Amino acid sequence: MLVSRQYRLNRLKTLKLLNDLEVTGVQSASIYLPPGLVESDARELIDKALPTQDIPLDIIEMVAASQTGAIVLWSPSRKLLVQPPFPMKERFISADIDTEPLRSMLESASTVALIMVRLGAFSIGVCRGEQLITSKTGTGLVHGRHRKGGSSQRRFERRRENQARDFLERVCGHARQQLGPYIRDIDYLVYGGARTTIQSLKKQCPFLGQFEDRTLPSMLNIPRPRRAVLEEAITDVWTSTITEWHDREASEI
Repeated sequence: MLVSRQYRLNRLKTLKLLNDLEVTGVQSASIYLPPGLVESDARELIDKALPTQDIPLDIIEMVAASQTGAIVLWSPSRKLLVQPPFPMKERFISADIDTEPLRSMLESASTVALIMVRLGAFSIGVCRGEQLITSKTGTGLVHGRHRKGGSSQRRFERRRENQARDFLERVCGHARQQLGPYIRDIDYLVYGGARTTIQSLKKQCPFLGQFEDRTLPSMLNIPRPRRAVLEEAITDVWTSTITEWHDREASEI
């Protein structure tokens, strides 16, 4: 019986993993699956490539749920599913360990824009590969919520709403300044921070609408934005999620 463990690897460690994979000939298989597949389509492709007794019960659901697609790399010695950092466009099966499409993605110098926002703080940057090429980090006055009732609370909430609107307007301006020179170069945009704040920013900032088809579906969970958080987020953006299966009996020896 196969059991699994899941872990995350940054770009360099994922490339090292690909280098270490053993090519084992006729018993090996590679399956490249784009995002958006329904479970029936994923099952059909995996059934074609892997022996029925080798297919883990949870792999179909994991492939269908992945927002960036999946790569199955399967051999007698290593059984892996990789959820890549960016959407996988390829869809094919190979009777060998074929790491080239994934390696090409990880070795590329893709341009990624990052917008990290929580009320009162923001950090915006553009990176090429993992190299930050422009950024802006700042703060703005937005009071916390008022806990008392009555007319004073309503006045306070109106003031807070105005502060939040002014803050997001400033963030929009900085986003235009930082991303504007790279509009045609940006391959992906990723948001991080408070989901409701990001949604408000997108409504208030029409400039960001042009990146909608390049926006990664997952949102980074970050603390209060600052330059160090932005730099850590770049590494996170390029990180892959790996699920590896091994035989339970072998692991107990």
